[in-house]
Amino acid sequence: MLGKLARQHDPNVLVGFDHADDAGVYQLTPDQALVQTVDFFTPIVDDPYTFGQIAATNSLSDVYAMGGRPLTALALVCFPDKADLEILERILAGGLSKMIEAGCTVIGGHSIRDEETKFGYSITGVIHPNRIYQNQGAKPGDKLILTKALGTGVISTAIKKAKAEQGWIDAATQSMTTLNKKAAEVIASHVGTAASAVQSSEARQPDARRLTPDAFSVHSMTDITGFGLIGHLREILLASNVSATIRATRIPILEGALECIHAGHIPGGLKNNRDFAECLVEYTEQVPEDLRTILYDPQTAGGLLISTPDATLTQALHAASVPVVEIGEVLPLAKPRIRVTR
Repeated sequence: MLGKLARQHDPNVLVGFDHADDAGVYQLTPDQALVQTVDFFTPIVDDPYTFGQIAATNSLSDVYAMGGRPLTALALVCFPDKADLEILERILAGGLSKMIEAGCTVIGGHSIRDEETKFGYSITGVIHPNRIYQNQGAKPGDKLILTKALGTGVISTAIKKAKAEQGWIDAATQSMTTLNKKAAEVIASHVGTAASAVQSSEARQPDARRLTPDAFSVHSMTDITGFGLIGHLREILLASNVSATIRATRIPILEGALECIHAGHIPGGLKNNRDFAECLVEYTEQVPEDLRTILYDPQTAGGLLISTPDATLTQALHAASVPVVEIGEVLPLAKPRIRVTR
């Protein structure tokens, strides 16, 4: 809908809404820009404190996905007029716990009366204008790596139907309350190392190229949220004018997620994602239906999907106890846009 409105032209907007990226970026100085995002949703677990943690983790994720550092947060609250305010207090406390972990300060917010509870945050962070990770920039030969398992959508649906086993709930909750902070810090460290190497080269050779994304260990990055793995991979491929192959059996999957698919606990968002994006996908015959389905599962506070030429990045993430998995490779532009093998 925003695309139908009159366009604003501001040269300080480095990333706007027109590229379907994770957050907006607005330049302040040659060395600093703001990165901004907003997200809120209805409860997906029963415990108010845990719901607050999940909402905060999910809201922060887009800043990490752009390569930014979150600074401040504004809470967004919709809450029933006659509901117990202790529930709201627990939601806010859960969210605050994750904001403290992220080093992000809650400075206010806004609330309205609503028959259905909704909660989230608007996050503002900082980022270097030359170190922004967008969904464009992936190059043939890059490895595709993923930092979290899939399955929160189907497990959340099973929770709503009171059909989820406790082990499944625990695994999904652990995933949805784990910040992408550590992965983002490892990536930033690698970028800093690459930048220093280029700048050192420039000092020795005045004609050497200036710092560009090719100097980084990451060409493209996004977080996996509501559009599922295929939906977010599609955005990277279209923006980068490339194709990809995915190994379905390498994709990490949460405990109980495939059981939820077998039992028919399929969220509407998964069906919508599949209807929208599957036209770009071709499977080999050996890929079973449950693995095909999980590729479209809408995630809450999902992991980072990274396109990188740097094998040492994966090693560094492993060393930092980030459960990263190589799931595929970027290819030159071809049909199908996404090929899924077993």
